[in-house]
Amino acid sequence: ALNLGRGAKPKGYIVEDIWQELARAKYLLWEQESSKRSWELQSLKEACEAALEEKHVLDISRKEGFLDEASSTHLKQMEALRQVFRKAAEDDTPAEVPDYLCCKITLDIFRDPVITPSGVTYERAVILDHLDKVGKFDPITREPLRESQLVPNLAIKEAVRAYMDKHGWAYKAS
Repeated sequence: ALNLGRGAKPKGYIVEDIWQELARAKYLLWEQESSKRSWELQSLKEACEAALEEKHVLDISRKEGFLDEASSTHLKQMEALRQVFRKAAEDDTPAEVPDYLCCKITLDIFRDPVITPSGVTYERAVILDHLDKVGKFDPITREPLRESQLVPNLAIKEAVRAYMDKHGWAYKAS
């Protein structure tokens, strides 16, 4: 749908509207799946903590003279368990989107990145708007620039797609 809308009128609002609806739908889907994952992770964490506590009680009853060693081992295991679950929850935790996935003008995550001859990547609609309203030059390098010189940046587009697939919360920011 985005490609069809872009082909008809690359600077048109319909492309933006389509993107917003797709992003909203993907965010809602991610949010639903994230909630389910969070609940499952919390349940598993609690079960693992209970099992470690039970093991600790058994270890203490067997090793009467080595309570300090058993307690130290137990504390290390509990901390390791917490770290594992913190790491497992990272993809569902909102953070900053990396700069290389964001437009230099708007600072928003790319939707349709294009690269200029000078190597700077911009959001297509934003650079086209700049060329129409401000002037026929690259806003960062100030080198002359024409619309025909813009080339889709497929590598960045794929990197954004991979990032968004892994970090669904980023759809809300876009």
